[in-house]
Amino acid sequence: MENQDQSPSFFRFEDLRVYQKALDYYTWVQVNTEMFPHSETNQLVRSFVVDALEIATKVSEGSSRNKAHFITCLKDSKTAIRRCVVYTSVAFKLGYFSDDEEQSSRTQLMELTKMIGALIGSLQKETTYSGAKSYDSDYPSNDY
Repeated sequence: MENQDQSPSFFRFEDLRVYQKALDYYTWVQVNTEMFPHSETNQLVRSFVVDALEIATKVSEGSSRNKAHFITCLKDSKTAIRRCVVYTSVAFKLGYFSDDEEQSSRTQLMELTKMIGALIGSLQKETTYSGAKSYDSDYPSNDY
């Protein structure tokens, strides 16, 4: 009998570790920006949250497309990561983040960058059998 906890999800991108890590980072940003001054109207908070979410969004969007589009979306995720590095630095300089919060954000962003870079490398090396294929149903190993 199969273990139901191990079955893949309907949306295969949800099985990607990089997607799950991106969701974790988004949640971390949401929690850690709530205490910023005027968080509900603060432009830094708004931009930080939007770009943190874009990391995961671009992974999911690209996974259902052909290889070239998936790579483009992953590169867009890396752009969102770089924006989050800037927001992290600004938050630290303004005194909104402690040393530990700044380091936690940077560590998570570095890990996401490495994972996305590895996934891009894997996709670029992969040979396609029948031209453009969708990664919604068939993508590289779950190490990303």
